[in-house]
Amino acid sequence: MRLRSRKGCIVVGYPDRQRTGDRTAGPWPVHSEGMDVSLGIPTVRASTAGDSHEAAAALHAGARDATRAELDQRAGDAPTAPGLLDRHGRLGTDLRISLTDKCNLRCTYCMPADGMDWMPPPSLLTASEVVRLVDIAVAVHGVRDLRLTGGEPLIRPDLEDIIAGVRSSHPDLPIAITTNGIGLTRRAASLAAAGLTRLNVSLDTIDADTFRALARRDRLADVLAGIDAALAADLHPVKVNAVLMRGENDDQAPELLAFALERGLDLRFIEQMPLDGDHGWTREGMVTAREVRELLSQHWRLVPDDVPRGGAPAELWRVLPLDTDPDSDTDSGPDSDPDSDSGPGRGSGPVADPDAAPGSRTDAAEPLGRVGVIASVTEPFCSACTRTRITADGKVRSCLFSHEEFDLASAMRSGESDDVVARMWQQAMWLKPAAHGMDRPGLDSVDYVQPDRTMSAIGG
Repeated sequence: MRLRSRKGCIVVGYPDRQRTGDRTAGPWPVHSEGMDVSLGIPTVRASTAGDSHEAAAALHAGARDATRAELDQRAGDAPTAPGLLDRHGRLGTDLRISLTDKCNLRCTYCMPADGMDWMPPPSLLTASEVVRLVDIAVAVHGVRDLRLTGGEPLIRPDLEDIIAGVRSSHPDLPIAITTNGIGLTRRAASLAAAGLTRLNVSLDTIDADTFRALARRDRLADVLAGIDAALAADLHPVKVNAVLMRGENDDQAPELLAFALERGLDLRFIEQMPLDGDHGWTREGMVTAREVRELLSQHWRLVPDDVPRGGAPAELWRVLPLDTDPDSDTDSGPDSDPDSDSGPGRGSGPVADPDAAPGSRTDAAEPLGRVGVIASVTEPFCSACTRTRITADGKVRSCLFSHEEFDLASAMRSGESDDVVARMWQQAMWLKPAAHGMDRPGLDSVDYVQPDRTMSAIGG
C-alpha cells in the first residue's frame, strides 16, 4: 500500500501524546514496536474537500495493519550512519526550530483574525530542550545552519538564553531568526550580544493603510523601527520577506524593492503558499514569481545571479538601472553564495541613492543590490531541499507540507538518550516525501491536501 496525503495524516511519536478520540473522527492510536502512530483526518481546502473525509474514514477502517507495517519498514530502512539523509538522496543540513505558534500580528495569508487554538505552554520546547536538539543536530548529523522561527520568536522572553546556549557550544554555527520585527528596538542589541548572526524580517508593504489591512494590526512603525535597530546592531545581512496578495499589495512591489535598495536590505518575494489559517488560498489569487519579475522589470533590469543556488529557496537576481547596457560587465558578485545562510553579507554592495527615482542610473558597472524570488508553488525546488524542521512542541516535520511527524519532545521527556533521539530524527527524515508532502510537486494540484497545522504552528 502507498500512503497518500489526501487520505490521512500521520503523527509519529515516542511515546504518543496526541489527543485521542473515537475511531470515526480520529485521531486514533495504532501501536507499533518502538513507536506510536496516530492517524487523523487532515484539513482540506474547500475546493477539494468533496468526499475526502469519507475516504479518510475508509482508510482508518481498512488500512491499520498495512499502515503500521509500511511505517515500520520505511522508517527501519533509514541508514544508521550519521546524517539526515532521505530516500531521494537529499541531506538535511539546514535546521529550522519553531519556538512558539503565537504571533502579535494576524496576517491574512497566515492566521485567521481570531479563534486560534494555541499550543498549551507545557507542550512547548524549553530553552534547554532547544539547545539539546541543536547539539544533536550539529554533533551527530552535521547540521550547518540554524534558524529559529515561529509564530513570532520574539514572544519568547528566553530567546537570548536559547541563542547564548547554542552559541556557547557552537561558536561558528550561523544562527538566524525570522521575525515580524516588533520588539527589535528593545532586543536587537541583546540578541546580537547573545550570538545571533542575522535575521529575516517579514514586511509586505511600507504603506500604513495596506499594512493595517494585511496584518490586521497598526504596527508598521514598530516594524520599520525594528529593521533600523537590527542594522544598528550590525545583524547583517538583514533580509526582508514579502508576500504579495493580489489586489492588496501586488502593485507595491517596486516601492518595496526601492525601500530595500536604499537601506542595503536583501528583499525576498515569496509566493503565497496554501498554509493559511483561513484556508482561503487559491491558485488564481496567488501572485506568481513570473508576475513579480515582470513587475520589477518595469523599473529595473534584472540579471540572473551567477553564484550557484545550491539548496537555497530563493532564485537571485542582480538589480541594475533600467538603462544599463545589457552587454556591460556587471559581474561583481560576493565571495560566496549570496542566499546561503552561512555566507558573508549580502546587501553589503552598492546602495541606491535614496533621492533617486526607482530604477534610475547610478553606476552601470555595479548592481544596486539583489532581489530574490521564492517560487514554492510555480517553480518548486524540492529536489534540492536541505531543510529539517522541528515544531514548537518538538515534532520533526521532514517537509513543510508533511502529514507525518515524529515526536522528539516526548522522547526527551521520557528519558531517552541522545542516541535514541538522533536515530528517531534520522527515521523521520528518511520518510521525507519527494515534494509538497507527496510523491511529486503540485501545491496547485487536486492531489494536494493542506496539513492540519497552519504555517504559524509549523514554523517558517
